[in-house]
Amino acid sequence: MTDLTLMTSVSDPSSVLPSLALLSYRIRVLPVDAASMIKMPEHTILFMDARDDMATAKTLCSLIRTSGLRTPIILVINEGGFTVVNTQWGISDVIVSSASPAEVEGRIRLVAERDVMQPTIPDNTALPESNMQATNERIHSGDLMVDLEGYTATLCGKPIDLAYKEFELLKYLVQHPGRVFTRTQLLQEVWGYDYYGGTRTVDVHIRRLRAKLGSEYEQLIGTVRNVGYRFNEQSDEEDNSSSDHNEDENNTK
Repeated sequence: MTDLTLMTSVSDPSSVLPSLALLSYRIRVLPVDAASMIKMPEHTILFMDARDDMATAKTLCSLIRTSGLRTPIILVINEGGFTVVNTQWGISDVIVSSASPAEVEGRIRLVAERDVMQPTIPDNTALPESNMQATNERIHSGDLMVDLEGYTATLCGKPIDLAYKEFELLKYLVQHPGRVFTRTQLLQEVWGYDYYGGTRTVDVHIRRLRAKLGSEYEQLIGTVRNVGYRFNEQSDEEDNSSSDHNEDENNTK
């Protein structure tokens, strides 16, 4: 029988996905925190309760993926959660808490079958050519290195003193080089679904990041006028115009 694990912080686990309790599965219940990762068996399907705290659930899903675990994750949400869930969460499927027993059973079966059929990528598989290099959870772009696992960043071998959200913002941009994100997108992805601050906080953190990168490297974080921000690989210089930088100065003063 398929092994199931439910991560939730509520006192009544049966209220998370009531239909699951009607099926003939033995379910391991663990709290929603990083310590629970070591308590999960190697082969299990994880139901992650994200109904009341989308930000924490997303962080834990990311930790599970960056730790190298291949545990299939089914995210349990309320209908409103669909507006923020995307592939960046690293989940296998998503289900609303009011789903019927037949739907729950079907999703478990499909996720289990996909996990068995998941191909293993050979170590010598060629990667697309890029100036970006990712090794052992570290991303290199020229003189910049971001350690995703150690939550540190260095420039020319010297550590950059970053606050937590500054690192999260830099990490997210570095993971998507060349892709333009609006301030609203960055606010949702970095600060989380339950953050109610304005988009101006993104401009403030961008300004701080550039200051800590220094004048020689501040152009790594580029501005696309009237749209948002992107990470420029170090060899890209055509997008680092002074007009872009001046716009940011106006936005963040």
